[in-house]
Amino acid sequence: MSQVIATAADLNAPPVTKILAEFVTSHPSQGWTAEVDHEAHRTFLNWLGCAIGATQHESVESSLAAIREFQPAPQASILGRKEKVDMGGAALVNGISSHTFDFDDTHLKTVIHPAGPVASAILALGEHINVNGRQLIDSLVLGIDVACRVGNAMYPDHYHRGWHITGSTGMLGSAAACSRLMGLDLHKTTMALGIAASQPVGMREQFGTMTKPFHPGGAARAGQLSALLAKHGFTASPKALEAGRGFMQTVSTKCDWAEIDRELGTSFEISLNTYKPFACGIVIHPAIDACAQLRAQGVKADDVERIELRVHPLVLELTGKKTPKDGLEGKFSVYHGCAVGLIFGQAGEGEYADDIVNRADVIALRAKVNATTDTSISEASVDVKAIMKDGKEVHIFVKNAIGSVENPMSDAQLEQKFTTLTEPVIGKEKTRQLIAALWQLGSASDLRQILQLSTPD
Repeated sequence: MSQVIATAADLNAPPVTKILAEFVTSHPSQGWTAEVDHEAHRTFLNWLGCAIGATQHESVESSLAAIREFQPAPQASILGRKEKVDMGGAALVNGISSHTFDFDDTHLKTVIHPAGPVASAILALGEHINVNGRQLIDSLVLGIDVACRVGNAMYPDHYHRGWHITGSTGMLGSAAACSRLMGLDLHKTTMALGIAASQPVGMREQFGTMTKPFHPGGAARAGQLSALLAKHGFTASPKALEAGRGFMQTVSTKCDWAEIDRELGTSFEISLNTYKPFACGIVIHPAIDACAQLRAQGVKADDVERIELRVHPLVLELTGKKTPKDGLEGKFSVYHGCAVGLIFGQAGEGEYADDIVNRADVIALRAKVNATTDTSISEASVDVKAIMKDGKEVHIFVKNAIGSVENPMSDAQLEQKFTTLTEPVIGKEKTRQLIAALWQLGSASDLRQILQLSTPD
């Protein structure tokens, strides 16, 4: 005999689903400051570079092989490749590719990587329905706002329960952005959000495996499908987000409803987006930054007796792999991050190659790194002390790592990162032209130039 278990729920929640749907459908095109619009272009440029850069990775090869099993129609492009597949398949594969290097954007307030689910969905859909660049940018800004506002309301409880918040809010951002791109009305956009609310993607257990980048790809496809279902009359609960047994109260013990509409339409979450200078989990970045500074001060790996780290507990929870076996595991090892930061002064995708992770000098230096947790240290900071063999100590405290909101990457640094990722795939000249085109995306009459330049000869 079944047993009913009562669970507390807020039955007086505001109409979150409707509030967000109204925002997506009614907010004017380019209804934000020039600074916000520029950040949207930075976000799209960074996302596209990450997607092109990883396009030959085995995770992309595997996902494309799976998509081909469906014999898809060639509706949309795979970035960095010559293949075309159906737009849902393109959203999935480009989303996987954009997150494979763990080099994509981060909304630090929630640790959501917002562009993966949203941009992957709208670029594929936009190519199929032939939209212009302004429509794409508008949809990107609004979709990211939806995902991150829901994330704000649930973080950190939702994340601490084990959800990978990029996937478990990304399908909402994708659905919102695709609804806007297709011009769905209020009712259908509400339905799209409702359908998407039943498709959260991803658990943190998968970090360090190919399934982690599946999460933004899966969220992109789920949101895109939700918008298409709604377009054709498919229905959902109009209270799917806020209801007592709806998405938010089911997957989180925290639901701060005020985060949904606080300064809605006047302050945009994409303004808080950040871009990674290092190809790994964001909480490792302060430690890499500190060790690169040690190197710049003349500290050499051979002269180090040990390196002492004081970090926030979340750092070891997420990236405490002491002996990573390959590049994917290395991206979740603060020990590896410290080692390559000191040895190479950087931590790009090359420093997470399998052969680097298993190189003798890297392994030896990792073993010298000791990390302890300290709740007085913020997630964005690190305290590092290098103790030398001669007894000398060198101390570095990083409050805000490069790439943070407080210490952002410049446009020139983003272009250099983009170039490093894309030149091996599409060549030097196409990379140069693509960067120029991406800065002007909001005024592009269509997406053909972007897509042509994103494909190798």
